[in-house]
Amino acid sequence: RIELPPGEDAVNLADLFDGARSGIWLEVGFGAGEHLLEQARLRPDAGLIGCEPFLDGVAKLVQALDADGIGNVRIFMDDARLLLQRLPASCLAGVFVLFSDPWPKKRHHKRRFVDTPTLDLIARAMAPGAELRIATDDCSYLVWILQHMQRADEFEWLARRPEDWRRRPPDWPVTRYERKAIAARRECIYLRYRRRDLERVV
Repeated sequence: RIELPPGEDAVNLADLFDGARSGIWLEVGFGAGEHLLEQARLRPDAGLIGCEPFLDGVAKLVQALDADGIGNVRIFMDDARLLLQRLPASCLAGVFVLFSDPWPKKRHHKRRFVDTPTLDLIARAMAPGAELRIATDDCSYLVWILQHMQRADEFEWLARRPEDWRRRPPDWPVTRYERKAIAARRECIYLRYRRRDLERVV
């Protein structure tokens, strides 16, 4: 479990994972942890951080990690934005924001995770070339996400044709919520962005 250091000190990732890792990946709101568990299996040399404030989901993930003997996952049981503020700059190899709450009512839009201040935090924490993956099954939230990402100069949308956002890539494990969305005949959209190295952009 990740505890933020005192004051404004940054999280020491080397201490957190007992040494160097091939990359550090962050998942925001992992639910019951199916996607995070599979990513940990796919990337045994990497370090994975999952943010989830709800105890039931954390408990399910911990049970699965213990059962499989997986030791490269750390959990932050609070708002991911608090952790993003304390991560070292350019430390993340990838970020997953999968099927976060769309807060469909207009008066609740301020609670949506994808917004300009949060994207600024994510961009600061991501290394150049790192990948941001976002998924949603909510049309209004999709429009919101695309509008905010379009204004975020730090990110390049990797889609080149419609199939790129209509089909989940092979190394993108399915989540329980995604299965429910598909069963309810809701279309799932998969967005992939790369963190630009703005110093090299002419």
